[in-house]
Amino acid sequence: MLITVKVHPRAAHPGIEKTGEGEYKVRVAAAPDKGRANEEAIELLAAHFSLPKSRISVLRGTTSRIKIIEVLTE
Repeated sequence: MLITVKVHPRAAHPGIEKTGEGEYKVRVAAAPDKGRANEEAIELLAAHFSLPKSRISVLRGTTSRIKIIEVLTE
């Protein structure tokens, strides 16, 4: 499944909020430096969907706040 994620780096309270059908807002504590915010976003999404991190990947938007992420559920 493909989801759209808006990542908010340097958040005081990390977490995930579903904003619509297939749309999420992910708050991460990490700064957007060397992919650290992306890594933390993947970790949070993996915990949210109860999947290993290897089942989640960023398809588009690695340097953007808005990302298209693939979640392999099967």
